[in-house]
Amino acid sequence: MGMLGQLTRAADDGDANLVARLLGEGVGVDAPDSEGRTALDLAVRRGHADVVRLLIAAGADPEQRAGEYQESTPLCLAAAHGHTAVVRALLDAGVHTGAQGRMNYAPLVLAATTGDDGHPEIVDLLLEHGADIHVVMKDRTPLDWAVWFGQVLMVQQLLDRGATHTVKTLTTARERTERHPESRQKYERIIDALLAADPATCTGPTVRHACDQESGTGATPPGMRRG
Repeated sequence: MGMLGQLTRAADDGDANLVARLLGEGVGVDAPDSEGRTALDLAVRRGHADVVRLLIAAGADPEQRAGEYQESTPLCLAAAHGHTAVVRALLDAGVHTGAQGRMNYAPLVLAATTGDDGHPEIVDLLLEHGADIHVVMKDRTPLDWAVWFGQVLMVQQLLDRGATHTVKTLTTARERTERHPESRQKYERIIDALLAADPATCTGPTVRHACDQESGTGATPPGMRRG
């Protein structure tokens, strides 16, 4: 195995001492291996924050393309995998928090929606570093996506942090309730949270029927079906 292969393997393994030695011997810090992955890409994926900081200090580009298909960025990977310490290292290096990479991923959306409940610490960290709580990824905000996936705690966290919802957000919650009767309870909790944050949403004509149903004044909901 050549020195470049040793570097990427050491980064993948989290061997900071070997990474430092190889860099000292002149291995290119951002040189890709035979699979197109750099040492930083692999260290981020595995959550090795100490190696990430070492590589950035040695000149690695913290906003380089990353991922198996070069579709992402280090920050997006770290946010999606829940690697809080790596996210902090990248933000300390000045990485921007907006939509990025070939697929225009929004780190805040990824942090809010990956895993069963999202990654609350990373969401707070990104917001503290200037991430736009209303950033749009594929026509939905982080709150919209959290509603879509039925993530009750994340919906409440985003609302507490200042996220605002629209008629579309509430309509989505209602539609998900109908499509997924097995998850009815959590979607009803989400609807309650949205209405508590802004009761005026119920004045919109497109959701008045749904709000009437929530308050018990409307017709019985149609038969539930899974989408």
